Amino acid sequence: MAESPPSARMSFRGLPGAQRKAFFAAWLGYLLDGFDFILITLVLTEIQADFGLSKTHAATLVSAAFVSRWLGGLVLGALADRFGRKPAMIASIVAFSVGSALCGFAWDYWSLFLFRAIVGLGMAGEYGTSATYVMESWPKQMRNRATGFLLSAYPIGTVLAAQVYGLIVPNLSWRWLFYAGLIPIALTLYLRRSLPEAEEWQKEVGDREDVSTSSVLFSPRRRLPNGLLAAVLAIALVLIFSQQTGGFGPLLIAVAVLGFVFFAVQLAGRMWPVMIAIMLTVFCAFLYSWPIQSLLPTYLKSDLGYTAGQVSTALTWAGLGYAAGSCLAGMLGDRLGTRRAYVLGLFVSLLFVFPVFALPAGNVVLLWVLLFAMQATSQGISGLLPKYIGDHFPTRLRAAGLGFSYNVGALGGAVAPIAGTAIAAGIGGLGTALAVLAGTLTVVVALIIGLNLPARLGRALKIDSDAPALTTPERTAQS
Repeated sequence: MAESPPSARMSFRGLPGAQRKAFFAAWLGYLLDGFDFILITLVLTEIQADFGLSKTHAATLVSAAFVSRWLGGLVLGALADRFGRKPAMIASIVAFSVGSALCGFAWDYWSLFLFRAIVGLGMAGEYGTSATYVMESWPKQMRNRATGFLLSAYPIGTVLAAQVYGLIVPNLSWRWLFYAGLIPIALTLYLRRSLPEAEEWQKEVGDREDVSTSSVLFSPRRRLPNGLLAAVLAIALVLIFSQQTGGFGPLLIAVAVLGFVFFAVQLAGRMWPVMIAIMLTVFCAFLYSWPIQSLLPTYLKSDLGYTAGQVSTALTWAGLGYAAGSCLAGMLGDRLGTRRAYVLGLFVSLLFVFPVFALPAGNVVLLWVLLFAMQATSQGISGLLPKYIGDHFPTRLRAAGLGFSYNVGALGGAVAPIAGTAIAAGIGGLGTALAVLAGTLTVVVALIIGLNLPARLGRALKIDSDAPALTTPERTAQS
Protein backbone atom coordinates (compact mmCIF):
# COMPACT_ATOMS: atom_id res chain seq x y z
CA MET A 1 0.00 0.00 0.00
CA ALA A 2 1.08 3.59 -0.50
CA GLU A 3 3.06 4.90 2.49
CA SER A 4 1.02 7.99 3.29
CA PRO A 5 0.68 9.16 6.89
CA PRO A 6 -2.17 7.59 8.88
CA SER A 7 -3.79 10.97 9.47
CA ALA A 8 -4.10 11.52 5.73
CA ARG A 9 -5.70 8.16 5.18
CA MET A 10 -8.50 8.19 7.71
CA SER A 11 -11.11 9.33 5.21
CA PHE A 12 -12.45 7.95 1.96
CA ARG A 13 -11.17 10.99 0.06
CA GLY A 14 -7.67 10.34 1.39
CA LEU A 15 -7.51 6.90 -0.21
CA PRO A 16 -5.50 6.42 -3.40
CA GLY A 17 -7.54 6.12 -6.58
CA ALA A 18 -6.88 2.38 -6.94
CA GLN A 19 -8.37 1.70 -3.50
CA ARG A 20 -11.48 3.76 -4.21
CA LYS A 21 -11.89 1.98 -7.54
CA ALA A 22 -11.56 -1.41 -5.85
CA PHE A 23 -14.21 -0.44 -3.34
CA PHE A 24 -16.77 0.78 -5.89
CA ALA A 25 -16.36 -2.33 -8.03
CA ALA A 26 -16.86 -4.65 -5.05
CA TRP A 27 -19.75 -2.48 -3.80
CA LEU A 28 -21.55 -2.73 -7.14
CA GLY A 29 -21.05 -6.49 -7.23
CA TYR A 30 -22.49 -6.82 -3.75
CA LEU A 31 -25.46 -4.61 -4.67
CA LEU A 32 -26.33 -6.95 -7.55
CA ASP A 33 -25.81 -9.91 -5.23
CA GLY A 34 -28.41 -8.48 -2.83
CA PHE A 35 -30.79 -7.83 -5.72
CA ASP A 36 -30.62 -11.43 -6.96
CA PHE A 37 -30.70 -13.11 -3.58
CA ILE A 38 -33.74 -11.34 -2.15
CA LEU A 39 -36.03 -11.91 -5.13
CA ILE A 40 -37.39 -15.19 -3.79
CA THR A 41 -38.76 -13.55 -0.64
CA LEU A 42 -40.70 -11.01 -2.69
CA VAL A 43 -42.56 -13.58 -4.80
CA LEU A 44 -42.97 -16.39 -2.29
CA THR A 45 -46.75 -16.04 -2.19
CA GLU A 46 -46.98 -16.04 -6.02
CA ILE A 47 -44.76 -19.14 -6.28
CA GLN A 48 -46.78 -20.80 -3.53
CA ALA A 49 -49.95 -20.30 -5.57
CA ASP A 50 -48.42 -21.38 -8.91
CA PHE A 51 -46.84 -24.58 -7.60
CA GLY A 52 -49.59 -25.44 -5.10
CA LEU A 53 -47.33 -25.33 -2.03
CA SER A 54 -48.12 -24.80 1.63
CA LYS A 55 -46.66 -21.72 3.32
CA THR A 56 -44.12 -23.84 5.23
CA HIS A 57 -43.12 -25.80 2.10
CA ALA A 58 -42.72 -22.61 0.09
CA ALA A 59 -40.52 -21.16 2.85
CA THR A 60 -37.99 -23.95 2.21
CA LEU A 61 -37.25 -22.31 -1.17
CA VAL A 62 -35.70 -19.44 0.78
CA SER A 63 -33.61 -22.04 2.59
CA ALA A 64 -32.42 -23.61 -0.69
CA ALA A 65 -29.77 -20.96 -1.30
CA PHE A 66 -28.41 -21.46 2.20
CA VAL A 67 -28.03 -25.20 1.68
CA SER A 68 -25.23 -24.61 -0.86
CA ARG A 69 -23.60 -21.55 0.67
CA TRP A 70 -21.15 -23.49 2.81
CA LEU A 71 -19.76 -25.10 -0.36
CA GLY A 72 -19.49 -21.79 -2.20
CA GLY A 73 -17.72 -20.20 0.77
CA LEU A 74 -15.35 -23.15 1.04
CA VAL A 75 -14.42 -23.66 -2.62
CA LEU A 76 -14.48 -20.05 -3.85
CA GLY A 77 -12.75 -18.92 -0.67
CA ALA A 78 -10.00 -21.49 -1.18
CA LEU A 79 -9.61 -20.33 -4.79
CA ALA A 80 -9.36 -16.75 -3.57
CA ASP A 81 -6.62 -17.73 -1.12
CA ARG A 82 -4.69 -19.49 -3.88
CA PHE A 83 -5.26 -17.44 -7.05
CA GLY A 84 -6.27 -14.06 -5.67
CA ARG A 85 -9.37 -12.25 -4.45
CA LYS A 86 -10.32 -10.74 -7.83
CA PRO A 87 -10.78 -13.88 -9.98
CA ALA A 88 -12.79 -15.58 -7.22
CA MET A 89 -15.00 -12.50 -6.93
CA ILE A 90 -15.69 -12.60 -10.68
CA ALA A 91 -16.55 -16.32 -10.56
CA SER A 92 -18.96 -15.64 -7.70
CA ILE A 93 -20.84 -12.97 -9.64
CA VAL A 94 -21.24 -15.26 -12.65
CA ALA A 95 -22.59 -18.07 -10.44
CA PHE A 96 -25.30 -16.06 -8.71
CA SER A 97 -26.28 -14.31 -11.96
CA VAL A 98 -26.78 -17.54 -13.90
CA GLY A 99 -28.57 -19.18 -10.97
CA SER A 100 -30.99 -16.29 -10.64
CA ALA A 101 -31.83 -16.26 -14.35
CA LEU A 102 -32.47 -20.01 -14.29
CA CYS A 103 -35.03 -19.51 -11.50
CA GLY A 104 -37.24 -17.78 -14.04
CA PHE A 105 -37.40 -21.03 -16.04
CA ALA A 106 -38.24 -23.29 -13.07
CA TRP A 107 -41.08 -25.71 -13.81
CA ASP A 108 -41.67 -27.15 -10.32
CA TYR A 109 -40.54 -27.05 -6.70
CA TRP A 110 -37.38 -29.12 -7.14
CA SER A 111 -36.10 -27.28 -10.20
CA LEU A 112 -36.50 -23.97 -8.38
CA PHE A 113 -34.81 -25.45 -5.30
CA LEU A 114 -31.81 -26.47 -7.44
CA PHE A 115 -31.50 -23.09 -9.17
CA ARG A 116 -31.71 -21.27 -5.83
CA ALA A 117 -28.88 -23.49 -4.61
CA ILE A 118 -26.74 -22.21 -7.51
CA VAL A 119 -27.53 -18.64 -6.40
CA GLY A 120 -26.34 -19.61 -2.93
CA LEU A 121 -23.00 -20.86 -4.27
CA GLY A 122 -22.32 -17.51 -5.88
CA MET A 123 -23.54 -15.39 -3.01
CA ALA A 124 -21.32 -17.24 -0.55
CA GLY A 125 -18.28 -16.64 -2.69
CA GLU A 126 -19.21 -13.00 -3.25
CA TYR A 127 -19.50 -12.29 0.48
CA GLY A 128 -16.13 -13.76 1.38
CA THR A 129 -14.12 -12.62 -1.62
CA SER A 130 -15.54 -9.09 -1.83
CA ALA A 131 -15.08 -8.48 1.89
CA THR A 132 -11.50 -9.74 1.94
CA TYR A 133 -10.73 -7.90 -1.30
CA VAL A 134 -11.84 -4.55 0.09
CA MET A 135 -10.34 -5.08 3.56
CA GLU A 136 -6.98 -6.06 2.12
CA SER A 137 -7.03 -3.09 -0.25
CA TRP A 138 -7.73 -0.50 2.49
CA PRO A 139 -5.58 0.73 5.39
CA LYS A 140 -5.97 -1.34 8.55
CA GLN A 141 -7.27 1.60 10.56
CA MET A 142 -10.22 1.96 8.14
CA ARG A 143 -11.31 -1.67 7.80
CA ASN A 144 -14.50 -1.37 9.83
CA ARG A 145 -15.56 1.34 7.42
CA ALA A 146 -14.43 -0.81 4.50
CA THR A 147 -16.79 -3.64 5.43
CA GLY A 148 -19.58 -1.40 6.72
CA PHE A 149 -19.65 0.68 3.55
CA LEU A 150 -19.35 -2.47 1.41
CA LEU A 151 -22.27 -4.23 3.08
CA SER A 152 -24.46 -1.16 2.63
CA ALA A 153 -24.66 -2.28 -1.02
CA TYR A 154 -26.65 -5.40 -0.16
CA PRO A 155 -29.73 -3.57 1.18
CA ILE A 156 -29.55 -1.09 -1.70
CA GLY A 157 -29.83 -4.16 -3.93
CA THR A 158 -32.89 -5.30 -1.95
CA VAL A 159 -34.43 -1.83 -2.28
CA LEU A 160 -33.87 -1.96 -6.04
CA ALA A 161 -35.43 -5.44 -6.12
CA ALA A 162 -38.46 -4.19 -4.17
CA GLN A 163 -38.96 -1.35 -6.65
CA VAL A 164 -38.62 -3.66 -9.64
CA TYR A 165 -41.05 -6.08 -7.98
CA GLY A 166 -43.68 -3.34 -7.70
CA LEU A 167 -43.29 -2.56 -11.41
CA ILE A 168 -42.97 -6.03 -12.93
CA VAL A 169 -44.91 -8.61 -10.93
CA PRO A 170 -48.36 -6.95 -10.91
CA ASN A 171 -48.11 -6.44 -14.69
CA LEU A 172 -46.22 -9.51 -15.91
CA SER A 173 -45.17 -12.53 -13.87
CA TRP A 174 -42.83 -13.43 -11.02
CA ARG A 175 -40.60 -15.17 -13.57
CA TRP A 176 -39.62 -11.89 -15.23
CA LEU A 177 -38.14 -10.72 -11.94
CA PHE A 178 -35.53 -13.48 -12.12
CA TYR A 179 -34.62 -12.91 -15.76
CA ALA A 180 -33.00 -9.64 -14.70
CA GLY A 181 -30.42 -11.75 -12.85
CA LEU A 182 -28.26 -11.90 -15.98
CA ILE A 183 -27.46 -8.19 -15.78
CA PRO A 184 -24.58 -8.55 -13.26
CA ILE A 185 -22.57 -10.63 -15.73
CA ALA A 186 -21.74 -7.42 -17.61
CA LEU A 187 -19.99 -6.19 -14.45
CA THR A 188 -17.55 -9.09 -14.57
CA LEU A 189 -16.07 -7.83 -17.86
CA TYR A 190 -15.23 -4.54 -16.16
CA LEU A 191 -13.83 -6.27 -13.08
CA ARG A 192 -11.65 -8.59 -15.14
CA ARG A 193 -10.04 -5.77 -17.13
CA SER A 194 -9.86 -2.87 -14.71
CA LEU A 195 -9.10 -3.91 -11.13
CA PRO A 196 -5.80 -4.57 -9.37
CA GLU A 197 -5.39 -7.48 -6.97
CA ALA A 198 -5.66 -6.91 -3.20
CA GLU A 199 -2.29 -5.60 -2.02
CA GLU A 200 -2.13 -7.45 1.29
CA TRP A 201 -2.79 -10.79 -0.41
CA GLN A 202 -0.12 -10.07 -3.03
CA LYS A 203 2.39 -9.18 -0.34
CA GLU A 204 1.79 -12.06 2.07
CA VAL A 205 0.65 -14.90 -0.23
CA GLY A 206 1.04 -14.09 -3.92
CA ASP A 207 2.33 -17.08 -5.89
CA ARG A 208 3.17 -19.24 -2.86
CA GLU A 209 1.22 -22.43 -3.52
CA ASP A 210 2.09 -24.11 -0.23
CA VAL A 211 0.52 -21.64 2.21
CA SER A 212 -3.07 -21.31 1.03
CA THR A 213 -6.18 -23.30 1.89
CA SER A 214 -6.44 -24.74 -1.63
CA SER A 215 -3.22 -26.71 -1.06
CA VAL A 216 -4.98 -28.42 1.87
CA LEU A 217 -8.41 -29.03 0.35
CA PHE A 218 -7.34 -29.96 -3.17
CA SER A 219 -4.13 -31.91 -2.55
CA PRO A 220 -4.01 -35.22 -4.49
CA ARG A 221 -4.57 -37.40 -1.43
CA ARG A 222 -7.49 -35.34 -0.14
CA ARG A 223 -9.23 -34.38 -3.35
CA LEU A 224 -11.38 -37.52 -3.70
CA PRO A 225 -12.32 -37.91 0.00
CA ASN A 226 -13.24 -34.23 0.23
CA GLY A 227 -15.32 -34.45 -2.93
CA LEU A 228 -17.22 -37.46 -1.59
CA LEU A 229 -17.75 -35.75 1.76
CA ALA A 230 -19.04 -32.62 0.01
CA ALA A 231 -21.54 -34.74 -1.94
CA VAL A 232 -22.76 -36.46 1.24
CA LEU A 233 -23.10 -33.11 3.01
CA ALA A 234 -25.02 -31.60 0.09
CA ILE A 235 -27.48 -34.53 -0.01
CA ALA A 236 -27.98 -34.41 3.77
CA LEU A 237 -28.67 -30.67 3.75
CA VAL A 238 -31.08 -30.87 0.81
CA LEU A 239 -33.07 -33.58 2.58
CA ILE A 240 -33.06 -31.64 5.86
CA PHE A 241 -34.14 -28.29 4.49
CA SER A 242 -36.61 -29.64 1.96
CA GLN A 243 -38.16 -31.53 4.90
CA GLN A 244 -37.74 -34.91 3.18
CA THR A 245 -35.77 -36.71 5.91
CA GLY A 246 -38.04 -39.75 6.11
CA GLY A 247 -37.58 -40.03 9.86
CA PHE A 248 -33.77 -39.81 9.68
CA GLY A 249 -33.59 -36.10 10.55
CA PRO A 250 -31.39 -36.41 13.68
CA LEU A 251 -28.95 -38.73 11.87
CA LEU A 252 -28.68 -36.38 8.86
CA ILE A 253 -28.10 -33.39 11.15
CA ALA A 254 -25.33 -35.32 12.94
CA VAL A 255 -23.73 -36.18 9.57
CA ALA A 256 -23.83 -32.51 8.54
CA VAL A 257 -22.29 -31.28 11.80
CA LEU A 258 -19.48 -33.86 11.70
CA GLY A 259 -18.78 -33.02 8.05
CA PHE A 260 -18.45 -29.33 8.83
CA VAL A 261 -16.13 -30.08 11.74
CA PHE A 262 -14.00 -32.29 9.46
CA PHE A 263 -13.59 -29.47 6.93
CA ALA A 264 -12.89 -26.96 9.70
CA VAL A 265 -10.07 -29.14 11.06
CA GLN A 266 -8.51 -29.32 7.58
CA LEU A 267 -8.82 -25.60 6.94
CA ALA A 268 -7.84 -24.16 10.29
CA GLY A 269 -5.62 -26.82 11.85
CA ARG A 270 -5.31 -26.20 15.58
CA MET A 271 -7.56 -23.15 15.15
CA TRP A 272 -10.58 -25.31 14.33
CA PRO A 273 -12.32 -24.70 17.72
CA VAL A 274 -12.17 -20.94 17.00
CA MET A 275 -13.67 -21.52 13.54
CA ILE A 276 -16.51 -23.59 15.07
CA ALA A 277 -17.17 -20.82 17.62
CA ILE A 278 -17.40 -18.28 14.77
CA MET A 279 -19.85 -20.55 12.93
CA LEU A 280 -22.10 -20.73 16.00
CA THR A 281 -21.96 -16.94 16.39
CA VAL A 282 -23.02 -16.40 12.78
CA PHE A 283 -25.70 -19.11 13.06
CA CYS A 284 -27.31 -17.21 15.95
CA ALA A 285 -26.95 -13.92 14.06
CA PHE A 286 -28.89 -15.33 11.12
CA LEU A 287 -31.56 -16.70 13.43
CA TYR A 288 -32.25 -13.18 14.72
CA SER A 289 -32.09 -11.43 11.36
CA TRP A 290 -33.31 -13.78 8.64
CA PRO A 291 -36.78 -14.58 9.94
CA ILE A 292 -37.48 -10.88 9.37
CA GLN A 293 -35.67 -10.62 6.03
CA SER A 294 -37.22 -13.76 4.56
CA LEU A 295 -40.75 -13.59 5.96
CA LEU A 296 -41.43 -9.86 6.30
CA PRO A 297 -43.03 -9.60 2.82
CA THR A 298 -45.22 -12.61 3.59
CA TYR A 299 -46.20 -11.13 6.96
CA LEU A 300 -47.11 -7.76 5.45
CA LYS A 301 -49.19 -9.34 2.67
CA SER A 302 -50.80 -12.25 4.49
CA ASP A 303 -51.26 -11.02 8.07
CA LEU A 304 -51.71 -7.28 7.56
CA GLY A 305 -53.24 -7.34 4.09
CA TYR A 306 -50.97 -4.79 2.43
CA THR A 307 -50.87 -4.54 -1.36
CA ALA A 308 -47.80 -5.26 -3.50
CA GLY A 309 -47.11 -1.53 -3.79
CA GLN A 310 -47.33 -0.99 -0.02
CA VAL A 311 -45.04 -3.96 0.62
CA SER A 312 -42.56 -2.60 -1.89
CA THR A 313 -42.51 0.78 -0.12
CA ALA A 314 -42.12 -0.79 3.32
CA LEU A 315 -39.21 -2.92 2.12
CA THR A 316 -37.63 0.13 0.55
CA TRP A 317 -37.57 1.92 3.90
CA ALA A 318 -36.28 -1.21 5.62
CA GLY A 319 -33.49 -1.51 3.05
CA LEU A 320 -32.54 2.15 3.35
CA GLY A 321 -32.31 1.71 7.11
CA TYR A 322 -30.07 -1.31 6.64
CA ALA A 323 -27.79 0.62 4.27
CA ALA A 324 -27.57 3.70 6.51
CA GLY A 325 -26.92 1.50 9.52
CA SER A 326 -24.10 -0.36 7.76
CA CYS A 327 -22.29 2.90 6.99
CA LEU A 328 -22.83 4.19 10.53
CA ALA A 329 -21.63 0.86 11.93
CA GLY A 330 -18.39 1.15 9.97
CA MET A 331 -17.68 4.64 11.32
CA LEU A 332 -18.56 3.63 14.88
CA GLY A 333 -16.45 0.50 14.57
CA ASP A 334 -13.34 2.48 13.65
CA ARG A 335 -14.00 4.91 16.51
CA LEU A 336 -15.23 2.63 19.32
CA GLY A 337 -13.82 -0.75 18.27
CA THR A 338 -15.54 -3.52 16.34
CA ARG A 339 -17.01 -5.40 19.29
CA ARG A 340 -18.17 -2.37 21.28
CA ALA A 341 -19.96 -0.89 18.27
CA TYR A 342 -21.51 -4.27 17.39
CA VAL A 343 -22.92 -4.88 20.87
CA LEU A 344 -24.21 -1.31 21.14
CA GLY A 345 -26.13 -1.63 17.87
CA LEU A 346 -27.68 -4.96 18.86
CA PHE A 347 -29.02 -3.70 22.18
CA VAL A 348 -30.39 -0.51 20.63
CA SER A 349 -32.23 -2.62 18.04
CA LEU A 350 -34.29 -4.25 20.79
CA LEU A 351 -36.10 -0.92 21.24
CA PHE A 352 -37.68 -1.33 17.78
CA VAL A 353 -38.20 -5.07 17.22
CA PHE A 354 -41.34 -5.55 19.30
CA PRO A 355 -43.09 -2.28 18.28
CA VAL A 356 -42.72 -3.24 14.59
CA PHE A 357 -44.68 -6.46 15.02
CA ALA A 358 -47.18 -5.05 17.50
CA LEU A 359 -48.26 -2.38 15.00
CA PRO A 360 -51.72 -3.05 13.53
CA ALA A 361 -52.52 -2.66 9.84
CA GLY A 362 -53.15 0.86 8.57
CA ASN A 363 -50.28 2.69 10.30
CA VAL A 364 -48.24 2.86 7.14
CA VAL A 365 -45.98 5.85 7.88
CA LEU A 366 -45.18 4.66 11.40
CA LEU A 367 -44.36 1.22 9.96
CA TRP A 368 -41.86 2.83 7.60
CA VAL A 369 -40.17 4.71 10.45
CA LEU A 370 -39.96 1.67 12.72
CA LEU A 371 -38.67 -0.60 9.95
CA PHE A 372 -36.00 1.95 9.05
CA ALA A 373 -34.83 2.21 12.67
CA MET A 374 -34.98 -1.53 13.34
CA GLN A 375 -33.00 -2.48 10.24
CA ALA A 376 -30.50 0.34 10.77
CA THR A 377 -29.58 -1.09 14.16
CA SER A 378 -30.17 -4.83 13.93
CA GLN A 379 -29.15 -5.50 10.31
CA GLY A 380 -26.99 -2.45 9.75
CA ILE A 381 -24.64 -3.36 12.57
CA SER A 382 -23.83 -6.61 10.73
CA GLY A 383 -21.71 -4.45 8.42
CA LEU A 384 -19.02 -5.11 11.03
CA LEU A 385 -19.33 -8.89 10.77
CA PRO A 386 -16.74 -9.45 7.99
CA LYS A 387 -14.17 -7.43 9.96
CA TYR A 388 -15.04 -9.28 13.16
CA ILE A 389 -14.73 -12.70 11.49
CA GLY A 390 -11.69 -11.78 9.38
CA ASP A 391 -9.72 -10.77 12.47
CA HIS A 392 -9.85 -14.39 13.64
CA PHE A 393 -7.91 -15.67 10.58
CA PRO A 394 -4.46 -14.87 9.11
CA THR A 395 -4.23 -13.57 5.54
CA ARG A 396 -3.24 -16.91 4.01
CA LEU A 397 -6.59 -18.50 4.94
CA ARG A 398 -8.75 -15.42 5.45
CA ALA A 399 -10.98 -15.76 2.38
CA ALA A 400 -11.74 -19.44 2.95
CA GLY A 401 -11.89 -19.01 6.73
CA LEU A 402 -14.30 -16.10 6.48
CA GLY A 403 -16.27 -17.61 3.60
CA PHE A 404 -16.62 -21.08 5.11
CA SER A 405 -17.33 -20.12 8.73
CA TYR A 406 -19.74 -17.36 7.73
CA ASN A 407 -21.65 -19.48 5.25
CA VAL A 408 -21.90 -22.55 7.49
CA GLY A 409 -23.24 -20.21 10.15
CA ALA A 410 -25.57 -18.79 7.50
CA LEU A 411 -27.48 -22.08 7.65
CA GLY A 412 -29.25 -20.23 10.45
CA GLY A 413 -30.86 -18.36 7.57
CA ALA A 414 -32.14 -21.67 6.20
CA VAL A 415 -33.55 -22.59 9.59
CA ALA A 416 -35.02 -19.12 10.13
CA PRO A 417 -38.03 -19.13 7.75
CA ILE A 418 -38.92 -22.68 8.75
CA ALA A 419 -38.62 -21.82 12.44
CA GLY A 420 -40.60 -18.62 11.94
CA THR A 421 -43.52 -20.33 10.26
CA ALA A 422 -43.46 -23.27 12.71
CA ILE A 423 -43.47 -21.00 15.75
CA ALA A 424 -46.21 -18.90 14.17
CA ALA A 425 -48.37 -22.01 13.80
CA GLY A 426 -47.85 -22.79 17.48
CA ILE A 427 -48.51 -19.36 18.93
CA GLY A 428 -51.04 -18.14 16.41
CA GLY A 429 -49.26 -15.30 14.65
CA LEU A 430 -46.32 -14.76 12.31
CA GLY A 431 -45.62 -11.28 13.71
CA THR A 432 -45.26 -12.59 17.27
CA ALA A 433 -43.01 -15.42 16.11
CA LEU A 434 -40.70 -13.02 14.27
CA ALA A 435 -40.48 -10.70 17.29
CA VAL A 436 -39.68 -13.56 19.68
CA LEU A 437 -36.96 -15.03 17.45
CA ALA A 438 -35.36 -11.66 16.72
CA GLY A 439 -35.45 -10.43 20.31
CA THR A 440 -34.10 -13.60 21.93
CA LEU A 441 -31.29 -14.31 19.49
CA THR A 442 -30.18 -10.66 19.43
CA VAL A 443 -29.34 -10.92 23.13
CA VAL A 444 -27.47 -14.21 22.56
CA VAL A 445 -25.30 -12.72 19.79
CA ALA A 446 -24.61 -9.57 21.83
CA LEU A 447 -23.34 -11.71 24.72
CA ILE A 448 -21.11 -13.88 22.50
CA ILE A 449 -19.49 -10.88 20.83
CA GLY A 450 -19.41 -8.70 23.94
CA LEU A 451 -17.64 -11.40 25.96
CA ASN A 452 -15.29 -12.10 23.02
CA LEU A 453 -15.89 -15.84 23.35
CA PRO A 454 -14.23 -17.12 20.12
CA ALA A 455 -10.96 -15.26 20.76
CA ARG A 456 -11.01 -16.17 24.46
CA LEU A 457 -11.37 -19.81 23.45
CA GLY A 458 -8.37 -19.54 21.15
CA ARG A 459 -6.21 -17.94 23.81
CA ALA A 460 -7.35 -20.44 26.43
CA LEU A 461 -6.26 -23.29 24.14
CA LYS A 462 -2.93 -21.47 23.59
CA ILE A 463 -3.37 -21.55 19.83
CA ASP A 464 -0.35 -20.14 18.01
CA SER A 465 -1.69 -17.87 15.26
CA ASP A 466 -0.93 -14.49 13.73
CA ALA A 467 -4.66 -13.75 13.37
CA PRO A 468 -5.28 -10.23 14.78
CA ALA A 469 -7.96 -11.30 17.27
CA LEU A 470 -5.65 -13.93 18.79
CA THR A 471 -2.43 -11.91 18.88
CA THR A 472 -3.47 -8.43 20.00
CA PRO A 473 -4.16 -7.38 23.58
CA GLU A 474 -7.79 -7.35 24.74
CA ARG A 475 -8.20 -3.59 24.37
CA THR A 476 -6.68 -3.46 20.89
CA ALA A 477 -8.51 -6.58 19.69
CA GLN A 478 -11.81 -4.77 19.94
CA SER A 479 -10.89 -2.73 16.89
